[in-house]
Amino acid sequence: MIGLGYKLARPALFSLTEPEAAHRLTIRALASGIVPPCGVPADPRLAVDAFGLRFPNPLGMAAGFDKDAEVPDALLRLGFGFTEVGTLTPKAQEGNPKPRVFRLADDHALINRLGFNNGGHAGRARLVARQGRGGIVGVNVGANKDSADRIADYVAGIERFADLASYFTINVSSPNTPGLRGLQERGALEALLGRVATARDAAAARHGRRVPLLLKVAPDLDDAAVDDIVAVVTASALDGLIVSNTTLARPKLASSGAHETGGLSGRPLFRRSTIMLARFRLKLGDRMPLVGVGGVDSGPAAFAKILAGASLVQLYTGLVYEGPALVGDILRHLGRELDRRRLSSITAAVGLEAEAWAARDPEG
Repeated sequence: MIGLGYKLARPALFSLTEPEAAHRLTIRALASGIVPPCGVPADPRLAVDAFGLRFPNPLGMAAGFDKDAEVPDALLRLGFGFTEVGTLTPKAQEGNPKPRVFRLADDHALINRLGFNNGGHAGRARLVARQGRGGIVGVNVGANKDSADRIADYVAGIERFADLASYFTINVSSPNTPGLRGLQERGALEALLGRVATARDAAAARHGRRVPLLLKVAPDLDDAAVDDIVAVVTASALDGLIVSNTTLARPKLASSGAHETGGLSGRPLFRRSTIMLARFRLKLGDRMPLVGVGGVDSGPAAFAKILAGASLVQLYTGLVYEGPALVGDILRHLGRELDRRRLSSITAAVGLEAEAWAARDPEG
């Protein structure tokens, strides 16, 4: 009933509110507690052990939704197995000029050029306030647009949140901060991962807990770039990889806003991001868990990510179009797939179709 109600109300919501205003309304609704919790019973077969953490299920909320750590617990109550706040930069910044988020409703997609708008590391206070509540909450850290030393900004994020984060995501793949994706290049990435790992280990000595480090990469990498990233991460202290961020590519789109600049997310990203995920899975093998992101808006889409090599799956844009019932729908579908395939756990499905996905053409 929740899903049907949202789908009936969605046209009015879209027509009356621009995307950023609608997002603020959603955050307020979650913060107020009026959004009902997930009614799907926990299925122990969906639990995942990754990065030294035990996830109650493999479905997470991607970074970008809860930029300033306002509603992590409300998102966990929706049924997510984990959530990720941020991207958080040391200094607060407004981001790029508005309008900067565009709905492509005919394509079930969004284009955004937000530019790491957030309240800065002051968001720490909200995470301090939730201590003791449990649940896995990752912290996605980034660099300020005008920073003279971007790697130092990532180090500052590690130092600031090391006693609070369940895991860290190093975001070098947003297309909306000029030059940021250059940190994916081999030499820069080696320097970045070396410094953040040193900061993490120093923080672990202080706080008595080692926080896993994940790297979030773009879907727009060529084969040479993939090989370079694989070489760097396997030689580093990295614990996992998130594949992927939004894309600058423009597949065939039906919506009038398709010409807008920025990163494309949602259903049109699914194929490209899943192929990239599978290619990383085949090159990395079992050396580290992968998180699959991009175009997850249904149970079959989430399960396809797992078959392509993801131990965990994140979504964001799918929730915009399908509403909060999507979380329960996906969890139920995953359970049905385990029954249908006679698998004892969701981890048994990871990578079963990686080779088939990796062989596909991203352009379709």
